[in-house]
Amino acid sequence: MMKVSNLKELWSSAPPSKGVFQPDMVSDLPDVARRYLEHAIAPGTKLASAVWLRMHGEIKLKGWLPFKAEQVIYWDKGMVWRASVRMRGIPIRGFDRIIDGAGEMRWKLLGIAPIVVVSGPDISRSAAGRLAAELVWLPSAFFLGKASWIDSNSSCSSVNLIVQGHQIGLDIAVDEQCRLDTLHMQRWGNPDEGAFRDIDFGAIAEAEESFGGYTIPSRLRVGWYFGTPRFEQEGEFFRATIDEVTYR
Repeated sequence: MMKVSNLKELWSSAPPSKGVFQPDMVSDLPDVARRYLEHAIAPGTKLASAVWLRMHGEIKLKGWLPFKAEQVIYWDKGMVWRASVRMRGIPIRGFDRIIDGAGEMRWKLLGIAPIVVVSGPDISRSAAGRLAAELVWLPSAFFLGKASWIDSNSSCSSVNLIVQGHQIGLDIAVDEQCRLDTLHMQRWGNPDEGAFRDIDFGAIAEAEESFGGYTIPSRLRVGWYFGTPRFEQEGEFFRATIDEVTYR
């Protein structure tokens, strides 16, 4: 088996698309889930196993800092997010990744001096939660990953699936046009640097765009303590705009 560690290797390891999306594939799903997926994937679109994204935005490390990043998500194997962040003009480069259940964060000042190198079970579990949330950029994964759906109300559907060995639930809320509005979940983490535990986590989708037959959130605000006042006060840490998307 090919050992995967970076963007290109993960992308190359993903098999080409097999099968295409047809509306009758979601005819038996709950109403909100069906409407969300019909909006997210155009009829006849190949069911991609992976996506390569290019993005820019701001990340909160004490203060808000600009970043540029690339990311590959292969639903069955994992993800790699490689970025460059500028702090007072000085670049910090590195990656977050989870591959075959093993999560890791590795960041270097000027690309040379290590400033963050972490891994282990807690990091892996947290990264699996992140990967699950980011499947809204690869909605075909909800078919390939054998997801189960239950509508919570007339605008929200809960999906459960196994991601990197972890059972994870996502609450996906849509607006009247079936566009993704918010995403909410319980994600393993320690944003306050205390003990790792399940914490409210989520995203607000502020815009969407279509790429290769997929309509996905293209501008998001993401953070901890989602759904509480703490999200605005201290939990929000990531604002991203998607620039380019390629599906495989």
